[in-house]
Amino acid sequence: MLGENSKGRAWIYIFALLIVFMVVSYFSFSPELKQYPDYVTESPSPTGTKAFYTYLSHEKKVKKWTHSPQLLRNQEGRQLLIMAEPNFFQNGEETEGYISFMEAGNTILFLKKNPKGFFNINTFPVDENNLSAERQEVVTPAGIKHHAEISSSVRLQTNENDEILISDQAGTVALKRPFGNGQLVVANTPEWISNGKVLTEDHLPLLFSLLLVEDASIILFDEYIHGGENAANLSALYPMWFLLLIIQGGLLAILALWFTGKRFGPIYTPREEAVRFSDEKLRALAAWYMRGRRYHDSLGIQAEYVKLMMQEQFGIPYNKPWTDILEQLSKKWRNMSQSEIQAFLTGLSHMLEKDKVNKQEYLLWSKKLDHLRKEVEDK
Repeated sequence: MLGENSKGRAWIYIFALLIVFMVVSYFSFSPELKQYPDYVTESPSPTGTKAFYTYLSHEKKVKKWTHSPQLLRNQEGRQLLIMAEPNFFQNGEETEGYISFMEAGNTILFLKKNPKGFFNINTFPVDENNLSAERQEVVTPAGIKHHAEISSSVRLQTNENDEILISDQAGTVALKRPFGNGQLVVANTPEWISNGKVLTEDHLPLLFSLLLVEDASIILFDEYIHGGENAANLSALYPMWFLLLIIQGGLLAILALWFTGKRFGPIYTPREEAVRFSDEKLRALAAWYMRGRRYHDSLGIQAEYVKLMMQEQFGIPYNKPWTDILEQLSKKWRNMSQSEIQAFLTGLSHMLEKDKVNKQEYLLWSKKLDHLRKEVEDK
């Protein structure tokens, strides 16, 4: 009865501790600022594109595109796809999906600081010492001059089919290239579309000169290149109170298992199941001989064991004294000369005939006998 009362009180203490922990966690929790990738439409940070996306949504039909580019060809109407500073680029099949999208009569606005290698775009470096990163003068095909910030250290290389849309003293900043019935617009100024830069300098009118929005029935912002629908993490999928409840429930489950006697860890074999099959008895016997300084007895046992081994392996009779097996042992112990074997047998017989053996003598002759044992076992 007393044990049941103790168990009930223990459960009460566990639940009380859990409630205290939940209350303290609730009042001490301070949510951290959410971290967003650069150039995503839901990001209100200076590097996001939420401002421009929200503005266009009031003027045009605007959507986020989070699927594979192969599905773009299934969309209807003339569309404009905005790709701002992709985190990664696609494999060959996905690139073909974007190209098929343009060849069907649609437009892609590709914004990247160095677009070399993307859609066969080539660039060349410029001397940054001759450029002002804070404010530069750019020119449109109509000869209108604007002020803009260009942080890219490269300029676009054009071919005969390209139309230059924006340029500065260092070269082409933006161009338009035909793809089938559609077109690709490339600019090395993705910062113009960001929340922190879209309203500075003349970035907004320059962006509209690149968008060609009058030809598009729908504008798509490509989120697939920033991780797309796979970019959502656990904290974005579930509210913090739910995650906190899951963690506390896990702790409660661990406490419950621990309280009921469950144990986790390696499985140890009970000692009584293994001791009879191990050399623990030999170790204990050896330790007993060492503590009792019974070096002579131990040496005698070791010598008897080696003799038994020589009878089994070499055919040397066990009852022969050590000094009488010189001729037979010399034929088997190849790496020892006959004189060395003679000295070994004489010395060993002398040690076994002594009444007492000190520790140094024991260690020396035990090592020699062990060497002979290994020689016998290897034959």
